[in-house]
Amino acid sequence: MSDSPTSAASTAAEKTTDADDQTPEQLRIRREKRERILSEGREAYPVSIPRTHSLGEIRAAYPDLEAGTETGQHVGVSGRVIFLRNKGKLCFATLQEGDGTQLQAMVSFNGVGEEALGRWKSDVDLGDIVFISGEVISSRTGELSVMADGWQMASKSLRPLPVAHKDMNEETRVRQRYVDLIMRPEARETARTRIKVMAELRAALGRRGFLEVETPMLQTLHGGAAARPFVTHSNAFDMDLYLRIAPELFLKRCVVGGIERVFEINRNFRNEGADSTHSPEFAMLETYQAYGTYDDSAKMIRELVQEVSQAALGTQTPTMPDGSTYDLSGEWTSLEMYPSLSEALGEEIVPAGNPDETTVEQLLAIAERVGLEIPKDKGYGHGKLVEELWEHMVGEKLDQPVFVRDFPVETSPLVRSHRSVTGVVEKWDLYVRGFELATGYSELVDPVIQRERFVDQARLAAAGDDEAMVLDEEFLAAMEYGMPPTTGTGMGIDRLLMALTGLGIRETILFPLVKPRT
Repeated sequence: MSDSPTSAASTAAEKTTDADDQTPEQLRIRREKRERILSEGREAYPVSIPRTHSLGEIRAAYPDLEAGTETGQHVGVSGRVIFLRNKGKLCFATLQEGDGTQLQAMVSFNGVGEEALGRWKSDVDLGDIVFISGEVISSRTGELSVMADGWQMASKSLRPLPVAHKDMNEETRVRQRYVDLIMRPEARETARTRIKVMAELRAALGRRGFLEVETPMLQTLHGGAAARPFVTHSNAFDMDLYLRIAPELFLKRCVVGGIERVFEINRNFRNEGADSTHSPEFAMLETYQAYGTYDDSAKMIRELVQEVSQAALGTQTPTMPDGSTYDLSGEWTSLEMYPSLSEALGEEIVPAGNPDETTVEQLLAIAERVGLEIPKDKGYGHGKLVEELWEHMVGEKLDQPVFVRDFPVETSPLVRSHRSVTGVVEKWDLYVRGFELATGYSELVDPVIQRERFVDQARLAAAGDDEAMVLDEEFLAAMEYGMPPTTGTGMGIDRLLMALTGLGIRETILFPLVKPRT
């Protein structure tokens, strides 16, 4: 750091606990400094600066320089001022570059002269980006530094940074992520981890022979998932369009066309609630593999999560913010939805389509008994009620990685019926740290049955289910050309970051959606 104790700000006027807690006086003083710099014919925002080295390159070149050493190497460096102490004829500043690397700069009367030193003291504030030219040295206390023989403003900051030793509140971190990235190493590390995760996902799928494609974000019909869409309007075509809720129906078209292993990583949009695990706009991985079953896709998704954790974090047992660890290694357990719900309730729940199926009336009575509130206007059928009860009785208690298998037919219209169990489909959901991370199917490839399922969905929509799918004739036409046996998976990228870091969803998204201030 510096040759003096760290100071959070150079003047009392700079002290602020929040990036939003900025007085008009603070802003006025900084704007006046900008005007003075410009009026004197100097640049407050030059088009370029003669930087020769990054701060990281300087640190890498001199990892163990002895105190008081002069290297003789002349460099030009730049960084944001995050510490500043002006004292007599020798001023200290800590510069920080984008990845968080820091380096001390020393600006002295002997090095830059009286005029430049005076300008430094009068012009430079915390948060400014400055250019320093000078010799790489080690200070008397052994701090690697650049002893300036010249300096220049690279970008004048008109707003003060938060006080370094006081935490920014979550709302400010989300609204002003750029400030969060400046101030918190954790924010920078999360952003880098996300980049590593995306890169490893693509690499791991590439090793398995998958091809990446891009499918439409604007769609004439919404399908591929049970969710409410965002609606927009095309002026060119004079028709409503939907931001996609899933790429599934287009990726399946790729499989029909002969791309037997295909994936996409992109944004989905769902006009639903936002909480610690849900965002209206989110990143999603979807994969489809011909000639595989949901057993194959479960194995692959486990391997992907483990490989990504190893590549991005160096371990399959990541550390959470509270210091605990979460074990993603080895095999993962699985349980079936109906048997696990039956065990939790102490009575057997039988899938629809069986002679002794548990009726809607019985399920509603059970929900009331266990204190689960069911919306009266949604027209929930057997399948939706079973899933709601399962989430209430079983899902909320899951912690370790577990595959939940064999869902009701009614809620999974794109999934193949189970080979041996009546009334359920070959679908799994992966739960990690208590939330749903991924889902996988043995895909329904019979176009006749698919049409019947779509018709059933239309009935649910008519009964008030605003998440029911619509009948997609173009997708059915593609299926009628013949789709091979296929397994598909979907995994939320933001939730994968949550699983690996222990953070909430808004912390894993660089710029999450927030309501404008009023």
